[in-house]
Amino acid sequence: MAFGKRSSGAPGAAATAAVLSKPPVEAPADPPVAEKPAIAVPKPAAKAPKPAPIVLKPPVEPPAEKVTNVNERSEEYYATKTTIFNALIDTIDLGQLAQLDQDSAREEIRDIVVEIIAIKNVVMSISEQEHLLDDICNDVLGYGPLEPLLARDDIADIMVNGADTCYIEVNGKIERTNIRFRDNAQLMNICQRIVSQVGRRVDDASPICDARLLDGSRVNVIAPPLAIDGPTLTIRKFKKDKLKLSDLVNFGSISEAGAEMLRIIGHSRCNILISGGTGSGKTTLLNCLTAFIEPSERVITCEDSAELQLQQPHVVRLETRPPNIEGSGEVSMRELVKNCLRMRPERIIVGEVRGPEAFDLLQAMNTGHDGSMGTLHANSPREALSRVESMITMGGFTLPAKTIREMIVGSIDIVVQASRLRDGSRRIMQVTEVMGLEGDTVVLQDLLKFEIDGENEDGNITGKHCGTGIGRPRFWERAQYYGLEKELAKALDELE
Repeated sequence: MAFGKRSSGAPGAAATAAVLSKPPVEAPADPPVAEKPAIAVPKPAAKAPKPAPIVLKPPVEPPAEKVTNVNERSEEYYATKTTIFNALIDTIDLGQLAQLDQDSAREEIRDIVVEIIAIKNVVMSISEQEHLLDDICNDVLGYGPLEPLLARDDIADIMVNGADTCYIEVNGKIERTNIRFRDNAQLMNICQRIVSQVGRRVDDASPICDARLLDGSRVNVIAPPLAIDGPTLTIRKFKKDKLKLSDLVNFGSISEAGAEMLRIIGHSRCNILISGGTGSGKTTLLNCLTAFIEPSERVITCEDSAELQLQQPHVVRLETRPPNIEGSGEVSMRELVKNCLRMRPERIIVGEVRGPEAFDLLQAMNTGHDGSMGTLHANSPREALSRVESMITMGGFTLPAKTIREMIVGSIDIVVQASRLRDGSRRIMQVTEVMGLEGDTVVLQDLLKFEIDGENEDGNITGKHCGTGIGRPRFWERAQYYGLEKELAKALDELE
């Protein structure tokens, strides 16, 4: 067989054909060879593969921070506003302005600002002039750049980190805004204006202050030199429309059967402790549970800054007082709780338990003030009871641990655990009953738990509230006393 093409005209083609036409010559047979045992020849070891060269990937830059535009303002606008504001301060008589009501003072400021704009020949559109008038009125009479944020009902928190940085929380997610202040002095003036309305002060001598707005929103201020980058202002806003337990059902924070069980717990005058982390909705849940208090009951609230918005007619609101410049005159939470026992309360509600007042609250719960409530920071119902024990110990009470736990078991009936999940949603994770004491261990029993299934396409956590199969909780007899045992049995059946 020939490899390649053959050409008839090529020299040597006949010889090649003749060679190929000869019969093949057989090779002589080899003599037989005795078989030798096979010897395994070791194969050479395979060479190790060369390591792949290390290629350094370029560093991944974090995504640019999203800035929410609350209002569009240019640098030229801020410069013009500063010029007109300074001219206004030189012109207006602040003493006479303070004697006017809010509406009259705004009209007076607007008239003067319009005259200043005309005198200085400032060229502005009508919309820019209206924005300027509103901003200057807010600076003089209100809370300055914070006014548009305070007017929005969908914002839960406002966080100001110095004059140029402002964040808000919307739907459980933190966003940066383009809100800014003229300088740190303006921000400090607004902080002082807020705290002075409730008899507090913030300055170099007292750089940390807790206060509240007129609508009950919680305010915290930390001023220089403790805050290095300028005054830090944090406002925890509350919705203008008071939330009800039905609203929590619509939000998915609790199921309908779980809400019905909480309603029965509230009507049955169980002593309730609401536990949860920061921003988990403890105060909102406490407001919802107080809606089940009978209008004829006398309720006394004790808070560091009055935030609760009770809807009953007979409510006495007490608030602690910080020390004055000389360091005297302080009224602590424990003194308030001790004093309200002499005020003939039917229910005592403590906004947040964080110290030795836990001892006095337990005593109140255990001495005829059924239906008392309070909140504290903890991550689980068992940890909440441990924190109560720690608070009592920190107060200097030399009581055995078992005695304190017996007091806890005899006082607290229900622990409601609230939590803010990673998608920003707030859920009631557990409703737990305090059963008793076995040895030195507090026995708890879950009535309801939130079981997480996963998350949907939008990244929101999905799950459901499930019962634990308890057919007759410990407070059954209390519910029976108030004629609510049928509703309780139905709610427990629906949770199965």
